[in-house]
Amino acid sequence: MNYRHAFHAGNFADLVKHAALLRLLARLTAGGPPLTVIDTHAGRGLYDLAGPEARKSGEAEAGIVRLMAAKAAPEAFRPLIEAVAALNGGGAVRRYPGSPWLIAQALRPGDRYLACELRKEEHDALRSALKGHANAKTLCADGYAAAVERCPPRGRVLLVIDPPFEKADDYGRIVDTLAAARERNPLVQALIWLPLKDLETFDAFLRDLEDGVDGEVEIAEARIRPLADPMKMNGCALALVGVPGLTTDLEAICGWVAQALGEGGGSRVYRLASS
Repeated sequence: MNYRHAFHAGNFADLVKHAALLRLLARLTAGGPPLTVIDTHAGRGLYDLAGPEARKSGEAEAGIVRLMAAKAAPEAFRPLIEAVAALNGGGAVRRYPGSPWLIAQALRPGDRYLACELRKEEHDALRSALKGHANAKTLCADGYAAAVERCPPRGRVLLVIDPPFEKADDYGRIVDTLAAARERNPLVQALIWLPLKDLETFDAFLRDLEDGVDGEVEIAEARIRPLADPMKMNGCALALVGVPGLTTDLEAICGWVAQALGEGGGSRVYRLASS
């Protein structure tokens, strides 16, 4: 499968991922030593919602456009709403920020950001989107390998792992990458995004994560429909490793997406047992 996020930018899953990411970054940059963020699958950084891909899918209309029009969205969405409004000059939503743009905007001058993107065309667009951010660098390379090789052995590190799940080994490589990075630096934290298609695949990943990674793991699920058709993305989930104190935000984010944008879905936030 040749995945292109331009078809899906601003959809319900992006709302979950980006709202949680911004709340997490606000905590991590509120004080303390410098932070290094490594993004394994960064994408192009900015997306044109007026382009043919976004118009064809209509996912942004059912996602970010509805959020921006909502009158009672939870406070946890405020940083994302403000970021999208600023990017669009307060007018109609025509552009949507990917994780790289949001991360680069949120970091302090002393923090560092490495955005990895394997596809050359996407990487070229990513490099352009991050131009002007002196503490942000891009790398056209395998993000899994780079996350381990470029992980600082000391200091605070956040891994953002959001693969396109084009390959069968993506689930296994997530666990292996995180375990290797945390072996190199025990302070590594992680935010992992996953699609929810069927319970068997998701539960198998959670078992592998529980067995392969030490430390506290919190799972947040947002289901927009029952997991009845494994060929559809019926929801999404976040796995947060070594990230305490985000439960209330995750409950608000996933709960609103499931209720406001879903049909017969639901949400839940829970912890895996420590290894």
